[in-house]
Amino acid sequence: MVLVVDTIADVTPGEGQVVVKTLACGICGSDLHAFHHAHEMVDASKRAGASFVMDPGRDIVLGHEFCGEILDHGSNTQKTLKQGIRVCSVPIAVSVEGEKARIHTLGYSDDLPGGFAEHIVLNEMLMLEVPNGLPTEQAALTEPMAVGWYVVERTCIMPEDIPLVIGCAL
Repeated sequence: MVLVVDTIADVTPGEGQVVVKTLACGICGSDLHAFHHAHEMVDASKRAGASFVMDPGRDIVLGHEFCGEILDHGSNTQKTLKQGIRVCSVPIAVSVEGEKARIHTLGYSDDLPGGFAEHIVLNEMLMLEVPNGLPTEQAALTEPMAVGWYVVERTCIMPEDIPLVIGCAL
């Protein structure tokens, strides 16, 4: 994989989707792993039976830890969050192609750009408004914070317990 700065086609929102301008995007360890080991990532995902569709031979716009501003609404949206509102989202987009739904993992999709793009497409139902006063750069950490929070909640840790976190650094 080679990093380049380039111009890509404008994104178009599908049914239930919005176009969002990226305001901030974090660089995740997964992005670094994809940069150095994209082929191995895809092979491992296929062996595990995942529906991972990233093709390292195609252009991919990374970035799944982001905060953005709503620019436009596609068809069949509720428009509960108006243009100009800052949002975060689960880093996936669901598109409907005929009778079939397709899930795109933003930041690892061949077809939809991730948060390092100027504009991205998000599903309206998966977005959260950024609370007033929360800095954009901190809001971009919503996805990794949610992952950590989920794991902590699943541990059922008690106040008298001593947690141990084991991991590796890149």
